[in-house]
Amino acid sequence: MNYKFNEDKLLKELSKYIDDTYKQHYAQGNFQATEIIMDAEHGRGFCIGNIIKYAIRFDKKGDGRQDLLKVIHYALLAMHQLDIEEQQLVNELKEYENQLYIDKD
Repeated sequence: MNYKFNEDKLLKELSKYIDDTYKQHYAQGNFQATEIIMDAEHGRGFCIGNIIKYAIRFDKKGDGRQDLLKVIHYALLAMHQLDIEEQQLVNELKEYENQLYIDKD
């Protein structure tokens, strides 16, 4: 693929950034704070809030590139949370359909 905007290089940079977050203080112990927040069902709001925070402060507190990496990382986390929520809805719908089928018998 011939990327016109260096997306391949930028994705590698993002991947390295994300890998580094797992090595930082955020990952000390068994769980990251983000995992706990998502398990408490606050993931979507937490991620969107952080996207807004880092987008607003973009290039105001030093390294704007780091802010953009954080925006993208939180967007990926929000997408992951959305996938989980959608799968839960699918599972609930299947369970509801199963109950309807059982109740008809």
